[in-house]
Amino acid sequence: MTNDYATTFKIIDVDGDGLISLEEFTRLMEVLGQPVTPETARAAIAKLDQDGDGLISLEEFAGYLR
Repeated sequence: MTNDYATTFKIIDVDGDGLISLEEFTRLMEVLGQPVTPETARAAIAKLDQDGDGLISLEEFAGYLR
């Protein structure tokens, strides 16, 4: 099931490190026409971030979208 979301994840993961950072999430929201504050972005990431590293992995991303 994770592979179903891999293509979308790769588009968001601009630097290709396998993780969505605060900066990448913030940029995504700007591109979508929904700019967010750093605080809002951190809160959104915290909802998906299961291991507490402040980043979103593909597994966390896919788990949220399921």
